[in-house]
Amino acid sequence: MDSEAARSDTDWRHALNPPIYLVSVLPGLGVPLLAPGPLQHWFGLVLATLAVVLVQHAINLFNDAADWRLGADVEKFDSWVRVHGQRPDRAVLHGGLSLLAGGLLGLAVLWQQDQLWILSIALPMVALGYLYNAGTRPLSYTHLGEWVTGFCYGPGVFGCLWLVAGLDPDAAMLAGMTAFAALAVALLLSHQPPQIETDRQAGKLSFAVRFGAARTILVARLLFAVFVASSGIVLVFSAPWIAALTIFLVALLLIAYLAGGVVDPKRVLLAASGFVALGLLVSGA
Repeated sequence: MDSEAARSDTDWRHALNPPIYLVSVLPGLGVPLLAPGPLQHWFGLVLATLAVVLVQHAINLFNDAADWRLGADVEKFDSWVRVHGQRPDRAVLHGGLSLLAGGLLGLAVLWQQDQLWILSIALPMVALGYLYNAGTRPLSYTHLGEWVTGFCYGPGVFGCLWLVAGLDPDAAMLAGMTAFAALAVALLLSHQPPQIETDRQAGKLSFAVRFGAARTILVARLLFAVFVASSGIVLVFSAPWIAALTIFLVALLLIAYLAGGVVDPKRVLLAASGFVALGLLVSGA
């Protein structure tokens, strides 16, 4: 069996890469972390977060299929297209089923909680997520790719989950939207440097293709600092002083941790998860 054939039967467990779904789980945890008071709809928040994970799974599949068709990431061993026998149409079908499941689950939550009005915010975000990978010129291949990611995860995911939890729009919601938009884009940028050449050959205008690896890493670090600062400022002003001091010191350590080493998706998610977990622990959310 040649190497190409060996790489064509990638196991689904390799392609799944569970830690990457933390980018959808963390906003769900960020809602009780930053909320000014108790949540009205805890169970609805959990189910809505699961719906977001299913939608992200669909977008991951659509992204792998789009990259395969357009010539980017074809060397990617853990591509979902390889799981589906190098058939991008099957990956798209898989993604469509996941999108349908996530959409129906989210719709059920909104219907049960009498919050169908949130669809006016959520549906345009889902459409943007679809267009991110759709067509011969997906948004991910244009200058808008990073902006779309931040918009979908900030106002889209965090903002909608905040409302689903029964919270009113306020300064903490704005801080959370800023924080998780910055985190999502930092994670996206951390993926890009190793893919610069294949992305350039495929005509993908990612941030790294346009500005180079060094600037991409610098901006990813700065965006992670924005994530920590935007969410941390809410915690510092709302938590008891000992907890606030702990959060402040840990925030500085995490920024230094990411500033002093390799910037890759695992380090970004590890640092972000540690910050959210500590915040939940010391703030008593």
